[in-house]
Amino acid sequence: MRVIIAGGGTGGHVFPGLAIAEEMKRRDDSIDVIFVGTEHGIEAKVVPREGYPLRYVRAEGIVGVSIARKIKALVSLFLSFIDSFRIIKTIKPDVVIGTGGYASGTVVLMAVLKSIPTIILEQNTIPGMTNKILGRFVDSICITYQDSMTYFPRGKTFLTGNPVRNQVLRGSIESAYKLFSLEKDLFTILVFGGSSGARSINRAIVDSLPYLYDIREGIQFLHQTGQMDYEFVRHEYIKHGIKGTIAPFIFQMGEAYAVADIVISRAGATTLAEITALGKPSILIPYPYATGGHQEFNARKLVEMNAARMLLDNELSGESISREIKEMYSDESLRNEMKKNSKIIGRPDATEKIVDIVFSLTKQSILKTQKVGFYTNV
Repeated sequence: MRVIIAGGGTGGHVFPGLAIAEEMKRRDDSIDVIFVGTEHGIEAKVVPREGYPLRYVRAEGIVGVSIARKIKALVSLFLSFIDSFRIIKTIKPDVVIGTGGYASGTVVLMAVLKSIPTIILEQNTIPGMTNKILGRFVDSICITYQDSMTYFPRGKTFLTGNPVRNQVLRGSIESAYKLFSLEKDLFTILVFGGSSGARSINRAIVDSLPYLYDIREGIQFLHQTGQMDYEFVRHEYIKHGIKGTIAPFIFQMGEAYAVADIVISRAGATTLAEITALGKPSILIPYPYATGGHQEFNARKLVEMNAARMLLDNELSGESISREIKEMYSDESLRNEMKKNSKIIGRPDATEKIVDIVFSLTKQSILKTQKVGFYTNV
């Protein structure tokens, strides 16, 4: 069986695809999984490292960019249809899975036109424009939140949760201490702003360091900064004498989560799926320019269930985030309550459910083809 997983741009679209690929290969190692993305997305760095072939389409985002960029994106959209046609013609997939992002739309639509079984994932409560359109034509839609059900045809929409990689679910805490050179007896704060880092989070954490002097002997950070802010952030930790490991990018996220007592991050759907599957207390800082404000919407769901705290970007400062860190550091009962509630929300079996749907869909397609062949021969 050959499978195309199309999507990318951000980790939120790439990592669910990797989770699905991993589960499919676990069940049947003979399955060929080919990823489709863009040359400038995070998939170009991550997918080859995971050992999967990656094909490229010339796609760019249209929403939230200048008129000039929109025109360029529309030209790229036309070119991506050509790329998608060539990729599907060459690979001849048995199923195409769209995980979101501007790299997935044309590939999935081309598969629909070719009558190839198709599935899309919707990670957010409110679907983006591409998935709203694709939802009318694809064979199955896998959603993360019940609220998304109203946007898609009920007969082919399944509440599965957002897939999480096995390596994230099974990270080793002992390996983490060695890998990241962290001390075992310290309260560990994992900070990341997405696959490319987040300037406002990095700035706020740096500004919080002087407010944390009174507890600095009991804490340490594991901080993914992104490439741009790495040297600046690293220098500030050294200057303030706060312990931690600073990295532009963390590939071993399973170990990073395993060692974390609390997580400070954006509120992307994949990040929330990982946090809740593991039951981690968190301080969420939604990306303020996310389409339709979906990150804030997602984060509020966790806050309402006392599974997380939230600071909006315009509320973010060294003082405000240090206050949240100190409260969670000093109040173990609060952390335990948040852990329990986070796990209630989490869906660690999401990947298995989605792969079940993939196999069911391809089986139906094979049976349908056999029936057509039988009646044609008669």
